[in-house]
Amino acid sequence: MKKFVTLFTDSARELKSVRTITTMAMLAAVAVILGYFSIEYGQFIRIGFSGIPNGIVDYLFGPVAGAVFHGALDIIKYLMKPTGPFCPQLTLVVMLAGVLYGCFFYKKKLTIWRVLAAKFVVMLICNVILNTLCLQVLYGQAFMAILPMRALKNLIMWPIDSIVFFGIAKALEQIGLFRTFRKQELVKNA
Repeated sequence: MKKFVTLFTDSARELKSVRTITTMAMLAAVAVILGYFSIEYGQFIRIGFSGIPNGIVDYLFGPVAGAVFHGALDIIKYLMKPTGPFCPQLTLVVMLAGVLYGCFFYKKKLTIWRVLAAKFVVMLICNVILNTLCLQVLYGQAFMAILPMRALKNLIMWPIDSIVFFGIAKALEQIGLFRTFRKQELVKNA
């Protein structure tokens, strides 16, 4: 239990670093740009890769920073390219996803199995159940009418998103892009 609490306190402490904030700002810009290249199929299904920078923030800075990043980015994306009415409940669901990803990734070795597990948990809880509930309230559609196509889309995208995120994160780690954050972490803990 102490490790779990430490995970959140360390992540909250990350937000005090200028390096963290600037890195998050750069990744937010990348996420916004990637968001313009998403494919929308009706008002209930969107396929895109703007979640990759989100995952990197969760991996580098943890659940608290991830929740703040996901929430702020959701609002920024909506202001830049509104799609439908604004729904604060959807922003809270996105923030929950940041917390969940942060709990799976922060200060842990990134493996394909960890990424698959994290993506599955977020896919099931946030994308399929909670987002579908929010869309039901927002658009007045029957929950069971939109659930099957949303579940199918998420089931199809689960391994694809997992492999893409894992591959990009590992490549960035191998070229040493994350190393500066690791050194900073070691200095803080010494």
